[in-house]
Amino acid sequence: MSEPRMRLLNLYKEELADWLKGQGQPAYRANQLFAWLHKGADFDGMTNLPKALIASLKEKATANPVHIAEKHVSSLDGTRKYLFGLQDGHCIEGVLMRYSYGNTLCISTQVGCRMGCTFCASTLEGCVRNLMADEMLGQMLCAQAESDVGTLRNVVLMGSGEPLDNYDQTVRFLRLATHPEGLNMSVRHISLSTCGLVDQMLRFAQEGLPVTLSVSLHAPNDDLRRQLMPIARRYRIQDILDACREYIRQTGRRVVFEYALIGGVNTGASHARELASLLRGMQCHVNLIPLNDVPEHDLRGASRQDIQEFQQELTKLHISVSLRREMGDDIAGACGQLRRSRLKPGVLPSSEGTP
Repeated sequence: MSEPRMRLLNLYKEELADWLKGQGQPAYRANQLFAWLHKGADFDGMTNLPKALIASLKEKATANPVHIAEKHVSSLDGTRKYLFGLQDGHCIEGVLMRYSYGNTLCISTQVGCRMGCTFCASTLEGCVRNLMADEMLGQMLCAQAESDVGTLRNVVLMGSGEPLDNYDQTVRFLRLATHPEGLNMSVRHISLSTCGLVDQMLRFAQEGLPVTLSVSLHAPNDDLRRQLMPIARRYRIQDILDACREYIRQTGRRVVFEYALIGGVNTGASHARELASLLRGMQCHVNLIPLNDVPEHDLRGASRQDIQEFQQELTKLHISVSLRREMGDDIAGACGQLRRSRLKPGVLPSSEGTP
């Protein structure tokens, strides 16, 4: 049985240097190869490497393990929905959103999700597996490789999966994505969304990676949150808020609370007042999210009037709040919807020729 290929894009530069040393290569090759990998080059495009090394890399290693299997472009706003294929045949989603200030890419961290939120399409088939860091980077490189996309200004870890449920690979991705000799993303242009895994949040606060932490709250009290999110049976809202305060203390960054607006469930004036009472005095912002209907769920999005009144109530109570702009409605823009609409088992044939 042949040895598995080395996943070069998953390696820190020091690890890459060690591997190359084992292949009999000089230390400076690590600088060259690391730079090429993070530009999204395939092995044939690495023009300053010797032909013998390129041949060896093709035999023993992989570069970007991700390819664009399917792409849909919204006629409404130019949003792009990607179905990314992975080397084992599974698929994941990404969304590119075009703004006047630059492009934002939403990437996945798991194939599926095991958190079980009752309004989300990504979790309907559970978590198939965690993504490796190179598969997260690969989504960025694939999007950037499109001729009319160019450099990504922002990356949000808000696709399928719970990033902190895939802790080690998510942290590895963040360190690689922000490496000055790689993509050199600013931590201030990266957002990580979590449903509130308190232990991991506290651990993450110590990592020295002050990204924007977005917490999926979706309810102002524990009873309602338990109905919507199974993870709420494990962690109370107060525990989550305490972890958020520690994150703010360690990083100096404000926390964003995501709040999906579900018709007849969590959008009353009393809910707004309860939410404001929870968050008053905290260095935070509330991001209201119009719910995308998922056919498999009974929950439906709130009316425009309910959304407007909820936002106005929070503003009146001096809570920093914004309403997420709806994008890509005509291409099933909500998380998990494209993957499920195309592939009930959630698999794709592997791409021929993937390095």
